[in-house]
Amino acid sequence: MLQKPKMILFDYGQTLADEKGFDGLAGSRAILAHAVENKRNVTAEELQAEAIALNREVGRTDPLGGNPILVEVPNRMFSAYLYESMGIKLSLTPLEIDRVFWDEAAPAVPTQGIGEFLDFLRESGIRTGVVSNISFSGEALTERIHRLFPGHRFEFILASSEYMFRKPSKRIFDLALEKAELSPSDVWYVGDNFVCDVEGAGNAGIFPVYYTGATKKFHSAEGILTVASWDELQCILDTL
Repeated sequence: MLQKPKMILFDYGQTLADEKGFDGLAGSRAILAHAVENKRNVTAEELQAEAIALNREVGRTDPLGGNPILVEVPNRMFSAYLYESMGIKLSLTPLEIDRVFWDEAAPAVPTQGIGEFLDFLRESGIRTGVVSNISFSGEALTERIHRLFPGHRFEFILASSEYMFRKPSKRIFDLALEKAELSPSDVWYVGDNFVCDVEGAGNAGIFPVYYTGATKKFHSAEGILTVASWDELQCILDTL
């Protein structure tokens, strides 16, 4: 029997927000527009090629492969090494680097119907929070979420870049429960990734909801509550 949650935690990408793709080259072009020094006359193509090589070296290229990455490499560290090692100085703060690159590389829109669903949760007295695997800073993530959802405030927004551990590690879910001051049985977690979100939350004792409305991949999920729209999840909650 399902029990109405006291709180629902959300994944960010392809759950709260739909990022249609990732164009690292566009992000690199945007960053170079703010270079105050470029000793080697590095092009955006060269910069992005080096970023890809560094990602491969530290194992960030396939986080959903056979061995999911459980420890985050914060973008502030990654960017500092990337740009300084290539003789590039920028007129941007670390937060601005995140914002400029991310806004160009992966612009986002709210997933269809999520605004209305968040309104429903607020009116129903169900608390909300966010737990995201993301290398961009927690401040950058919070800025973006506030920009996408100006009428809603999540109780907290956890970014793996700030807390070291990535989903599906149980540790980041345990941290969310500590912040919420709730037991796992009182919380649901909604996400689009079967390994990180569904299995990760389930292993922490949190009830997982597999949201497929914005993802291009679908994992066979027998026995898992799977919804393709926020209306569908709202209807389920209305019956509890």
